[in-house]
Amino acid sequence: MNQSSEVKSNNKWIIGIVGTGTMGIGIAQVAASAGHLVLLYDARPGIAQLAIEQIGGSLKKLVIKGRLEQAAQELILQHLTPIDHLQALVKVDLVIEAISEDLEAKQNLFKDLEALVGPSTILASNTSSISITAIANGLSNPKRLIGMHFFNPVPLMQLVEVVLGAQTDQFVADLISQLARSWGKTAVQAKSTPGFIVNRVARPFYAEALALLQERACTPQQIDQTLRDIGFRMGPCELMDLIGHDVNYLVTSSMFDANYGDRRYVPSIVQKALVDGGRLGRKSQMGFYAYSAGSMIQAENSGPEEEMHSHEIAHELKITLVGSSLLVACLGKLLKRAEVPYAEDPQANWQGLRIGELDLMMTDGRSATQVAAQTGKRSLGVIDLPLIVSSGSYLAISFAPTVSQKDRSMTALVMKKYSIHLMEIADTPGLIVGRTIAMLINEAADAVQQGVSDKASIDTAMQLGTSYPMGPFAWLEMIGIKPVVVLLNHLFEAYRSDRYRVSILLQRDYYTDQLITNPI
Repeated sequence: MNQSSEVKSNNKWIIGIVGTGTMGIGIAQVAASAGHLVLLYDARPGIAQLAIEQIGGSLKKLVIKGRLEQAAQELILQHLTPIDHLQALVKVDLVIEAISEDLEAKQNLFKDLEALVGPSTILASNTSSISITAIANGLSNPKRLIGMHFFNPVPLMQLVEVVLGAQTDQFVADLISQLARSWGKTAVQAKSTPGFIVNRVARPFYAEALALLQERACTPQQIDQTLRDIGFRMGPCELMDLIGHDVNYLVTSSMFDANYGDRRYVPSIVQKALVDGGRLGRKSQMGFYAYSAGSMIQAENSGPEEEMHSHEIAHELKITLVGSSLLVACLGKLLKRAEVPYAEDPQANWQGLRIGELDLMMTDGRSATQVAAQTGKRSLGVIDLPLIVSSGSYLAISFAPTVSQKDRSMTALVMKKYSIHLMEIADTPGLIVGRTIAMLINEAADAVQQGVSDKASIDTAMQLGTSYPMGPFAWLEMIGIKPVVVLLNHLFEAYRSDRYRVSILLQRDYYTDQLITNPI
């Protein structure tokens, strides 16, 4: 690229937008709000003008709410111009394509644009899934083609994935990143691989929920409740209902095909059944949940405990916090909030809680039945990773079959004193939170290992692009490398599936940690 295309002062670029659907309209609004002259083109006659009118309506709502001055609204609209032919883009500095997700259509569009615009004009695609390298195939100068993946709704979502194809010039990527930042966005750079950062790393969030449902380990309500309680805005089941199961299933299938049948991305027969039955989520009024006019009608009780009267407990059960780690410290914080006394046993060789004679071990990826059989402890349960952010939350638990119903009920009642609701689910490896977070970490680690992006960028992308409470590597730091690797290895042993193979990066870090902490 010729460096004459360097940012003119960040708000002096002339920008062309091709495609005025939801994404194109949002990008145009953001660019015009940043002071750029924006030319809008749509192949359908008159649609570009309607798009500008729609932007005007959105801005008017902001004026009414007092979030935008009337003069600012008028100025933004003055920066938007509809055009009825591509030739009008001949002098633009940047063209952003936001047409349908069709490789051939995008390739043909960029070939037409390349023949029209000047040699320093940057060409960008807003594709969320198609390879930038493939889109650039056939261009005489593929170095200037870049991915500029915005998230919906564009005016509100802060993240932009700046995606480099195999031949994209790094200067172009840095220039576009700088431009996005001047628009108030956070830009992260990624290599063009299936799913880029966000759509790739997020797959386990849906996949583990679907796997648990296929096993009949728990309900959609239980899955959503436990993951909301650790800070996710929505659980995976309600989020899939919002996205649409047809869309989510198609993305997963695309990832599966693009990765040559990698078991980590295998589509779910549970979701396929929903799609086949027309239960697409909110847009069809029925998915995992039922809806009326777009609102959820009702959800079952997420995790009912069997209530017992206090006189049914023969004596006050002593509670002990067991082990020493950051996760145990998280559990300790939850106990302290209730201001109810408890003992501590930091020297124990396991982590979790002891209630009377019942040991509640923090999940390491094994089922409660397996742990009981291997340790000889008949009075044993397994609890989920205690990443809970507030009191009154639910913590998934499963028990060995040798634990009586009376002991299970008393355990739930004791924990309720500490404002922790135990949610009993089937005895499944890794429970809900443990396996979901471990798999998100594993996928992120593989993305780093394969050079898709760096750790900091991935954490930023997942927090801004999906509103995750933490990035995968922040979770890794909190939980620790050893617990994550052990949990994944136990999942692999339980399922004998490559789906749970541990990332080479995590393996290397795990053994490095072993060398440091246990020198020969």
